[in-house]
Amino acid sequence: MKNIFFILIIFLGSCSTKQDNQFNEPLNVALTTSTAEKEGINQLVIDSIHNEISAGEYGLVDHFLLIRNGKIIADYHYEHDYDSIMKKYDTTNYQYNYDHVNWHPYYNQSELHTLQSVTKSITSLLVGIAYDEGLIKDIHSSILPYFPDFPIDSNDSIKSQISIEDLLLMQSGIQWDEESYNEATNSCVIMEASTDWVQYVLNQPMDTIPGSVFEYNSGASVLLGKIVREATGKRIDKWAEEKLFKPLGIMNYYWKKTPKGEIDTEGGLYLAPHDLAKIGYLILNKGMWNDKQIISKSWIKKSIEPNDGFYEEIKYGYQWLIPSHENNQAKIIAGNGYGEQYIMVSLEHDLIVVFNGWNHHDIPEKSTWDILQNRIIPSIVK
Repeated sequence: MKNIFFILIIFLGSCSTKQDNQFNEPLNVALTTSTAEKEGINQLVIDSIHNEISAGEYGLVDHFLLIRNGKIIADYHYEHDYDSIMKKYDTTNYQYNYDHVNWHPYYNQSELHTLQSVTKSITSLLVGIAYDEGLIKDIHSSILPYFPDFPIDSNDSIKSQISIEDLLLMQSGIQWDEESYNEATNSCVIMEASTDWVQYVLNQPMDTIPGSVFEYNSGASVLLGKIVREATGKRIDKWAEEKLFKPLGIMNYYWKKTPKGEIDTEGGLYLAPHDLAKIGYLILNKGMWNDKQIISKSWIKKSIEPNDGFYEEIKYGYQWLIPSHENNQAKIIAGNGYGEQYIMVSLEHDLIVVFNGWNHHDIPEKSTWDILQNRIIPSIVK
């Protein structure tokens, strides 16, 4: 599993102005606390994980949050002197410079932590809400009608076959290289340095038939954000505020913008750990929050079906990773971002775990990616 993590940390990089978004309303849900023992987990295992993180065995971990049966049973914050850690690197003040402390790992020294490619998973939920409301009519039809103002080669008959579902499943067929961090060839790095991200993605040639081959492509997530804007008439951050964040009591977030003013739906969202956990609850509770159906059960079910992915054991849904599955059913669902940003949900055991970290220069001795499956679940005693 460790070798898999090494490759995933490359793939899920989302290649990677003070403007906090805040609503002056109280939280509508307060997470309650309990103990590991009361919720049927061996406390010694949780203590051991915490001690190992504190000792640096997992590198730069910023937060560890564990919830079972709707109760917080581990909630640890770890302080690191990022000013000192980053100073040996290029610290040019630029939002995609991962070594500038105004941007990474926290936004402007607030509690808002970069999510990197976990942003993709939340973008997928926002597509689902637009579909539920009938604003996106068919996820199997061509995406090209959503881009009327963008020059696209009308002779490219294969590109016209790309559907919204192809983008969600990372099966767009668009030629894309996100396997290495050679800035001269990495498609995501080049896109992030461009002035028009949407046009850059649409300009790429096709290399496979849409819907036939999994190829991780952050540009596909950028196109999904633009589709939501065209379908709803609202920029996706405003759509998120209205349809997802406010109903969940997420009052504070930051979301990067591209040079053209679009929202970075491949890796630009920042949330606090407890608010990220609420996203996990939507998956665990089949789209329900406070007795209100935020996203349809059918969309959640379809989102977490295991499809072709990174490896035989790690499948992919609608912008969600499926690291554990059985009989074509997901057992663990994960949002996974560069630097070790994880939201993981165990459906079978009513578990949600959130990890934030910033391991982007050095690979740590151990990976938090393994903790839920290899440490926490085996520690369940009832």
